[in-house]
Amino acid sequence: MFHSNIIKLKVSDYPIQNGRIDKWIIEAFSLLNSSYQDDIKAKTLFSRTKIKDLILSGNISIDGMINKNPSYKIDPNNIIVINLPKIKDYDLKAENIPIDIVFEDEHLLVVNKEPNFVVHPSPGHNSGTLVNAILYHCEGKLSGIGGIKRPGIVHRLDKDTSGLMLVAKTEIAHLSLSDMFKNHSIERNYQLLVWNVPDSNGLIDQPIGRSKFNRKKMAINLNGKKAVTHWTLLETFSNLVSLISCKLQTGRTHQIRVHMSSIGHSLIGDKIYGGLPKKNKTQNSIQKSILTKCKSFSRQALHSKTLTFKHPISKKQMHFDIDLPNDIKKLINSIK
Repeated sequence: MFHSNIIKLKVSDYPIQNGRIDKWIIEAFSLLNSSYQDDIKAKTLFSRTKIKDLILSGNISIDGMINKNPSYKIDPNNIIVINLPKIKDYDLKAENIPIDIVFEDEHLLVVNKEPNFVVHPSPGHNSGTLVNAILYHCEGKLSGIGGIKRPGIVHRLDKDTSGLMLVAKTEIAHLSLSDMFKNHSIERNYQLLVWNVPDSNGLIDQPIGRSKFNRKKMAINLNGKKAVTHWTLLETFSNLVSLISCKLQTGRTHQIRVHMSSIGHSLIGDKIYGGLPKKNKTQNSIQKSILTKCKSFSRQALHSKTLTFKHPISKKQMHFDIDLPNDIKKLINSIK
């Protein structure tokens, strides 16, 4: 049935013996013996979209004839052969950049990302990224993600945001973790410093989309995607600055920064969505000192503090909690 990069499926071996070929292959994969299933998942994305890609690229044949029609109706006499393309090497170079590995096994990494560290290569940032560092750290230990030997970035942190990030090393982990993020079953908590003093706790349920005025920014947008953020007040500093915790129910781009700014509590150091505290003509010397120190903070004071999820393979409950980084700790100590 399974040999090297070839999978051979006899339709009559399966309870469902009709229907579209793309749907049928997904169903057949789900019924395979688990030892085959893991191997197949490690070589090709276990989704209808990827099966469709294989069909359109001529990698699936029926009774010896290449079929490029995803809606082809199969019958019990068909023999389907799937040719899985060989895994390609990533075209980015591995770079020996130190990274803080909190946890690692054969399927995934949990990384404590430093601030001022770009996660993924992009125009202008083709090296010096977290992906370059992980490629070096995991050299020889990555299976194909989408047919390429690369780490699976299942979620991202902004360049200036610090803290915990989850990275897949195998295809099966990448698929499972991506589904968990999509289904909001991974719990993420952030700690951040904001201007002013919010209520003791609250919820923001406002859709986020591209700003109509600046396409590089996100904004509250009624035509955007659903976005929900829960916050809890942890500590206040001279009625001017607050340390809060945010729990993400969804994961939109710049979600915490946009949501907190929308209710008058923008992040300290946020150069895009930031602001200043409410004007107060009677500020005392302590408040003026706090204002000066916070205005000079060089990045948004946002830290990914905890991650809780079920391991994609073992199903064991995993929980990680990382301290605030030194720059935020130093700022807090200076304004207490």
